Amino acid sequence: MKTTVFSKLHEEMGAKMVEFAGFYMPIQFEGVNIEHETVRKGIGVFDVSHMGEFWVRGPKAFDFLQYVTSNDLALLSVGKAQYSCLPNGKGGIVDDLLIYHMAADNYLLVVNAANIDKDWNWLVPHAEKFGLKVGVDFTNESDDYSQLAVQGPLAMKAMQKLTQTSIMDMEYYSVKVIDFAGVKDVIFSTTGYTGSGGCEIYMKNADALKIFKAVFEAGAEFGVKPIGLGARDTLRLEMGFCLYGNDIDDTTSPIEAGLGWITKFNDSKDFIDKEYNFNLKTNGVKRKLIGFEMIDKGIPRHDYEICNAEGLTIGRVTSGTMGPSIKIGVGLGYVATEMSKVGTEIFIKVREKLLKAVIVKTPFYKG
Repeated sequence: MKTTVFSKLHEEMGAKMVEFAGFYMPIQFEGVNIEHETVRKGIGVFDVSHMGEFWVRGPKAFDFLQYVTSNDLALLSVGKAQYSCLPNGKGGIVDDLLIYHMAADNYLLVVNAANIDKDWNWLVPHAEKFGLKVGVDFTNESDDYSQLAVQGPLAMKAMQKLTQTSIMDMEYYSVKVIDFAGVKDVIFSTTGYTGSGGCEIYMKNADALKIFKAVFEAGAEFGVKPIGLGARDTLRLEMGFCLYGNDIDDTTSPIEAGLGWITKFNDSKDFIDKEYNFNLKTNGVKRKLIGFEMIDKGIPRHDYEICNAEGLTIGRVTSGTMGPSIKIGVGLGYVATEMSKVGTEIFIKVREKLLKAVIVKTPFYKG
């Protein structure tokens, strides 16, 4: 099991530690609900150093990434970030990821921790076909970086104290390389997985403890707290954000998952599974990922059956929780397309009881 630079600090701060995606990670500190509300109302710090970082550089970088990802890289200007996915050639998704356009012919890919090796092994042959030298133009530097997600409405105000570069005016999904907390060349982005604003900070491992300490000192006056992966999950689910391995995987198309907005069918863009996904978009899908809210009292959980009024199974819950901010059970799941309309009444089977729910538009949390 891998550790992060911050693992010992988490233990000292009272974290409950668990194995997650092969890493020794904090699942909670004070408790999921308290940590969730800390991020919604103030500022919280997540260790997300388990995420993977791949760099793509050189004149062939654009063509390679344009082919292996579903979104249109031509729309991604320098200094911006883009959410995308890697189609798997069989109609499913290898992974979802962030792409940062760092400079001309220079991109940073951030992939899910559990998929680092899988993604790398998938991408290497494609990189070689486009003439990229693996280890030179295309590198896996996941073990060299630490990452902190500083999230919440007060996050940017606190972090501005640590740099002379203006960050308060950075647009959502932007990125800069800045001097931060006395460290040069820190990657600072206005991205996150919580829906409450803030930033994500990428640093070399050697600088990580210094930056961690500075972040907590700068955030002290705003009530900063460490946040575990438990609250990260409830925060993302209240926003209706997909989690790889639950809501999307190798068997789900981005069109089924409601990710048509990151699947671009421009004439100038050829990409893996383009024809397959275009056919789904044009002719329709047999199932769709829906969001639902509980009407009856109950908490939906992963893999619970979704039923119709007659009790027949029409799908399964992929993610579910009691939303700490909205005080209601919510979830995501796939159902037959004819049952997917907003306002449709469905039932979640909880311990053999059918509990009433209704399909709604996401996000569940409206801020």
